[in-house]
Amino acid sequence: MQYRPHMSQPARPQPSDTSETVTPGTRRAAAQRLKMRRELSAAAMELFATKGYEATTVDEIAAAAGVARRTFFRHFRSKEEAIFPDHDDTLVRAEAVLDAAPPHENPLDTVCRGIKEVMRMYAASPVVSVARYHLTREVPTLREAEIASVARYERLFTRYLLGHFDEGAHREGDDDPLLAEVAASAVVTAHNHVLRRWLRADAQGDVEAQLDHAFAIVRETFGAGIGAGRTGSEQPPAAVSREGEVLVAVARTDAPLDEVMRTIRKALTERK
Repeated sequence: MQYRPHMSQPARPQPSDTSETVTPGTRRAAAQRLKMRRELSAAAMELFATKGYEATTVDEIAAAAGVARRTFFRHFRSKEEAIFPDHDDTLVRAEAVLDAAPPHENPLDTVCRGIKEVMRMYAASPVVSVARYHLTREVPTLREAEIASVARYERLFTRYLLGHFDEGAHREGDDDPLLAEVAASAVVTAHNHVLRRWLRADAQGDVEAQLDHAFAIVRETFGAGIGAGRTGSEQPPAAVSREGEVLVAVARTDAPLDEVMRTIRKALTERK
């Protein structure tokens, strides 16, 4: 299995290249759309909590939010979707992280950074996130909607990892697609494990540190294989050598600090 050296994604069309110019007006419209989605979501969660999910109708959600039924369906296809107002926007932000990844970064590290956008979404409104967590535990239909949202992130990350394999190195029986899918799933699973633990603790604790610890385990398990086989003259972000009792580390100035530290820790551990 080989990976292509990480290449920047093709540049996306600039506003001047398209008929949909990004203006203050379009940004304002997007903000208003997200605001309405959140208001509908808040109304839905309030009704689900007081009346119960099955007894709540779309008409009641729309009325509670002060809008017409047709307005509700402009934003959500069903009432179960209404408690996840930010997933579409978060998916776009996660994809933007992948598109803007620096050339030296291991694709698995990029995916770990991408899914942090999901954690930031939950951490931005901890009280709402905890309430939503308990609600989805109680209502199987909502749990299924949540699982469908998770699958969208897994597909995005799997496509990204597969896009960085060296197609010329493929051979019969090659396991690249399997490795990409399993690695993407591992990142998402690690994220969701930490998220659920944090929500069960009523959003207490340093969730960022917990997430970094979980990702370190994923990198240790998959990182060596998924980042192997880079070709060309590209130098690794960091390397170490031993001179007697001294450990010498050499790193590129643009190398990510966490990757440099992982290289040093690995070298120190192997010496023991």
